[in-house]
Amino acid sequence: MNDLVRQHTALSESDLDWLHLLVSEWQLLSDLSFADLVLWVPTHDGTRYVSVAQMRPNTGPTSYQDDMVGHLVPRGRRPLLDAALDEGRIVREGDPEWREEVPVRVESIPVRREGRVLGVIARNTNLLTVRTPSRLELTYLQSASDLAQMIAAGSFPFPEQQVDMDASPRAGDGLIRLDADGVVQYASPNALSAYHRLGLAADLVGQHLGHVTAELAPSRGPVDEALVKLASGYAPRETEVEGNGGVIQLRAIPLKPKGSRIGSLVLLRDVTELRRRERELITKDATIREIHHRVKNNLQTVAALLRLQARRMDSDQGREALNEAVRRVGSIAIVHETLSQNLDERVEFDDIADRVISMVAEISPGKVDCRRNGRFGILDAEVATPLSMVLTEVLQNALEHAFAPAGHGTVEVTAVRGDARAVEPRLLITVQDDGRGLPEGFDPQRTGNLGLQIVRTLVEGELGGTFDMRPAPERGTRVVLDIPVRPHK
Repeated sequence: MNDLVRQHTALSESDLDWLHLLVSEWQLLSDLSFADLVLWVPTHDGTRYVSVAQMRPNTGPTSYQDDMVGHLVPRGRRPLLDAALDEGRIVREGDPEWREEVPVRVESIPVRREGRVLGVIARNTNLLTVRTPSRLELTYLQSASDLAQMIAAGSFPFPEQQVDMDASPRAGDGLIRLDADGVVQYASPNALSAYHRLGLAADLVGQHLGHVTAELAPSRGPVDEALVKLASGYAPRETEVEGNGGVIQLRAIPLKPKGSRIGSLVLLRDVTELRRRERELITKDATIREIHHRVKNNLQTVAALLRLQARRMDSDQGREALNEAVRRVGSIAIVHETLSQNLDERVEFDDIADRVISMVAEISPGKVDCRRNGRFGILDAEVATPLSMVLTEVLQNALEHAFAPAGHGTVEVTAVRGDARAVEPRLLITVQDDGRGLPEGFDPQRTGNLGLQIVRTLVEGELGGTFDMRPAPERGTRVVLDIPVRPHK
């Protein structure tokens, strides 16, 4: 819609915002009308109309099998559009049109904002299945007529209320029509069922909805006057009401077709099971985070015990082995600490990489500058945990062997994330130092210490990637890790 309005019309950005607000709401008008809606806006020169949005009803058959958005029609071809735009009134005159042997009633509703008509809504009703309307259908049609008059007067939609149509209740979920005093004139079967879920034992018709709702909702103090007013439909608001183990979502829409409020629509939906599942998920997430927190604490306890044991070792080789184990356990603890602070099993690995680099750099006897380039991005926990250990081992190997016993140098960790649109996105990690380099005849796939054996096992076994260790182009050693990663939006 943005592109069509900016390309073909003279509407301002604030006018476009109004149209967006209208389109976010007009599913309700379409459902209440049992009709298709097409929004037509005059072009720059006023000689044509361009259709910028379209909506089909959930409550009846469509009048348009094809998509109408983007169509241009000259002024004069559709007289009802001309009359609604020029006269600023709802136009219903004319006989039904026949489209593919289907009779269609066409009406035009001007879209007004601050006294100006921005465009016209063509309301098209498929008459093929017309029958004697029920009480529900009559209520729907009367409410649709009131909303259409409010659109023509510029009083609907409500600028102060931004509605999330994916979460907001719809007409089919449950509808109650109130008079000006807040007394129920009609309640759909779904609406009545929702109030029975709250504990209502009687019928709703003839009762004051605000008082009934406040009585059903438990309150520790006096009657909730705000809830009474909201459920009475005095202002456009949304809320949730909980009682008797049930939860219903309410949305009030004041009806002011001629400027003053004649009544209200209350849309409602039983969200009891939805909220129950949400609470279960919240509890589950909290439990998972607590587990990660406890695992992190246990790993830190293990690391502390190993550190104490290392201090008591007489053998330098045994002491160093225990210190290596401390760093390996610490790298896993960092991942679990990060997971304990997240809502899902994914982590921003850049922070973990920086902490691993700092942890390993602290053990360097010389002055080695360790730094990171590029971004690892978001990784699953099942990738982050072994990758943190791999990064720890590779860095530790570089600091111990490239610059021993107390040399100076640089270690660079570079991460390049592949195209997320690829069939199998990859993460390429390069760890390069400018130290003494590899010994003559060194084969990383066959030889190496325990650390390199751990790296090979984790990269090739758990991560499904490849590991290579070769001389750097100028000086030092380059380690290349290539692993598959799952793309995240």
